[in-house]
Amino acid sequence: MTVLWAERALLPEGWAENVLVTLAADGRIESVQAGMPPDGQRVELLLPAMANLHSHAFQRAMAGLSEARGPHPRDTFWTWRQIMFRFLDQLTPDDVQAVAALVQMEMLEAGYATNVEFHYLHHQPGGSAYANPAEMSHRIAAAAAQTGIGLTLLPVHYQFGGCDRRPLGPGQARFGTDPDGFVRLLDAAEAALHALPEDAGIGVAPHSLRAVSPEALSICAGLRPDRPLHMHLAEQIPEIEEVSAAYGLRPVEWLLEHHAPDARWTLIHLTHMTTDETRRLAATGAVAGLCPITESSLGDGIFNGTTWRDAGGGLGFGSDSNIRISMVEELRTLEYSQRLRDNARAILADPTRSTGRVLYDSGLQGGARAAGRDTGAIRAGLWADLCAVSLRNPVMAGRAGDQMLDSLVFAGGEGLIGDVWAAGRHVVRAGRHLDRDRIVTDYLDCIDSLKERM
Repeated sequence: MTVLWAERALLPEGWAENVLVTLAADGRIESVQAGMPPDGQRVELLLPAMANLHSHAFQRAMAGLSEARGPHPRDTFWTWRQIMFRFLDQLTPDDVQAVAALVQMEMLEAGYATNVEFHYLHHQPGGSAYANPAEMSHRIAAAAAQTGIGLTLLPVHYQFGGCDRRPLGPGQARFGTDPDGFVRLLDAAEAALHALPEDAGIGVAPHSLRAVSPEALSICAGLRPDRPLHMHLAEQIPEIEEVSAAYGLRPVEWLLEHHAPDARWTLIHLTHMTTDETRRLAATGAVAGLCPITESSLGDGIFNGTTWRDAGGGLGFGSDSNIRISMVEELRTLEYSQRLRDNARAILADPTRSTGRVLYDSGLQGGARAAGRDTGAIRAGLWADLCAVSLRNPVMAGRAGDQMLDSLVFAGGEGLIGDVWAAGRHVVRAGRHLDRDRIVTDYLDCIDSLKERM
């Protein structure tokens, strides 16, 4: 049993002082009591740790490789994607495990307790299956065993190169599954989680309306009906044009017409929705999975955050391409995108909560739903996903209540997260992951090997 005592803590009912939190041996929170004398490990500010709801771990290793102007008159998401396809054709299972471990370590050090991995790199170069069809999923799970992060694994169904059902092109062949093959892969991927602690879980991810047929989307929706379902939706204008031409409806319109998304669904990006689409989709209870750093990097567009909020929509945050893994920067970038669009400040604040508080609360709630995980608050019975923040530094000094989250989100950076627990596993101490040196060494060896092969 672990006992934590926090000078200040964010509880479901609000801010509290002198909070004693007891963690049970199974990784759940056993009790929470405010106004208690010091006992156990002392921390200054204790927060629930959120889930990173959208990640493609392997893309971390190509950060910095796509910023030069290419031969095209205009570089876009689509030209970046071609660079990504060429890069991933070099990756081995050992590479994927080393990169995933680094990504998960950086997530933990950034204050995330859970990695929701949208995993589509399944096969060998050329598209042949490994002897274990879920070999790459097993490598993601092996990385989680090393890092101690909470894992929700989302194997991806990806069958076509577009709505016209054209075959997958070079690079994409490593993703490809037909519906029957995907069912087998999903079962094998779920088996990989048996070696992990009880808090690990599975989900289902039909990639997008471009890559999955309508029939297969219905199959995917029925495969794990009590677990999360994620898909990309309305990220790029050419995607919307392709779906509209093929199906006679825009992507969000088509989904609402043919399915009944609810709190089980997480829809990634949603950067190009009309006002009516935004309101209707928000009302379903589906989570908007936002990745503001990656969306900025790829020039995706700006999420319609104010309309989504006014319609009661839930949202969470992910690091997607993992070009930079920073929980506070994801939150900050979302709010700043709204300010730049609307020429105003404190856009997402509400009458009772500051901007930082709204962003953090949203990330906790949306991330928990997207991960299908009992988390998101410091409350008895939930997984002990927690992070401790130092208050004795120039960023946090003199702050109280919501001001602490405002300073963390809008002035914070590296070094403020001191300790992180994932389902009670104390994996980050004094700002460093316990296995940081070995994880970094393995990653550097991986990059050296990749340079020789490319």
